[in-house]
Amino acid sequence: MRMKLAAALLLTPFWGAQAASGDVHEQTLSNGLKVLVKEDHRSPVAVSQVWYKVGSSYEPQGITGISHMLEHMMFKGTQAFPAGEFSRIIAENGGQENAFTGDDYTAYFQTVEKSRLEICFKLEADRMRNLDLRADELTKELQVVTEERRMRTDDQPHAKLLEQFNAVAFVNSPYRNPVIGWPNDIANYTVADLQAWYQKWYAPNNATLVVVGDVSADAVFELAKRYFGVLPSGEITPLKPALEAPQSGVKKVTVKAPAKLPSVLLGYKTPVLKTAESEKEAYALEVLAALLDGGESARLPARLVRGREIAVSVGAGYDLSSRLSSVLTLDATPAQGRNVYELEQALKEQVDLLRDELVGDEELQRIKAQVLAKDIYQKDSNFYQAMELGMLETVGLGWRKADEYVDRIHRVTPEQVRDAARKYLREDNLTVAYLDPQPITEAPKPAKFTGGHHAF
Repeated sequence: MRMKLAAALLLTPFWGAQAASGDVHEQTLSNGLKVLVKEDHRSPVAVSQVWYKVGSSYEPQGITGISHMLEHMMFKGTQAFPAGEFSRIIAENGGQENAFTGDDYTAYFQTVEKSRLEICFKLEADRMRNLDLRADELTKELQVVTEERRMRTDDQPHAKLLEQFNAVAFVNSPYRNPVIGWPNDIANYTVADLQAWYQKWYAPNNATLVVVGDVSADAVFELAKRYFGVLPSGEITPLKPALEAPQSGVKKVTVKAPAKLPSVLLGYKTPVLKTAESEKEAYALEVLAALLDGGESARLPARLVRGREIAVSVGAGYDLSSRLSSVLTLDATPAQGRNVYELEQALKEQVDLLRDELVGDEELQRIKAQVLAKDIYQKDSNFYQAMELGMLETVGLGWRKADEYVDRIHRVTPEQVRDAARKYLREDNLTVAYLDPQPITEAPKPAKFTGGHHAF
């Protein structure tokens, strides 16, 4: 559910895309930077991405959101390339660039004509260790991030619902904090805070460079050595384990916010690939989420929207690749004349069916076929091929996990889906959040957000 990168990763996977054409070439430089290259010669374009192993789940209380704030400040220049120069140079060379922050990573990317790849390396290597953090630039960017939070969370009822849901569902997991940070923390960042965070995490031995496109792997490795290889390593202190305390009963929260319609969000505590007792459980939960919300023929839209007509929208989400254990979520908006409590019960009934009855072979095969269809679709994008590699590597799964995905999904049995539902989709693991719509009393404020460097 975190970041909503997918309704269910199964249905919008980056996974398996790396097998599109050609192998992934890997090399680790002497300073610890891992470089992954995948040649794809279908068009004369290259995607370059730098992934840092740091995101909101790394942050202590008091400076929540600082990874996202630093992402913004990374575009504020170095001594060699002052504020605005990075973006200007990339645009001048016909490229596109941006960045994004998540719970478990921060990434910076460019898409350029293949001969311009060296420019990307030169600029990224410079700001990896030489960022010039200035108080005047921080003051300006604080206003941008504050406005971004207002637009994307405070003025968006469903975003507020999700934020409050996470804060209630998790007790001591860092996933309880929003990626953008809590308002009071944002208001009190200092240059010293950002400098310390930058020095702590931004180093070649805490990063992965991914290149996908019309390139030669050997040539990319040579360029990487020239620009990144000269950078000094950092002293990276591993995080202490952040294990969520066991839940011992259903939790509920109501969020009042200006909105047109009510909605309900259910979340069950679940493991992920990195934390499951057996990886089979995580793949079974992946398939389970797709059975509920894997296209128009999936159970929730077919039964609650079109069948009983008690919902106008439904969804399910499960992030197989989180660094820490997360939640499997169900969300819905009731149809006119229906309410969230009725819809909550209907969602639970669908969960009960998964616990009580084995999924039929025909339905299971249809879901697996959708996995392959989505997989093929994703192979058309160099960007998502690179993102798959970078994400898997950065969360600690390793990019080779991509090779296993389709086969492991094919192996999921009806019994494994049922057993996962019985084990994890229990009331004691459940958190429920209700959106209680309040009157919309004023016209929307004009959009002032100018923080272009935030893709997701």
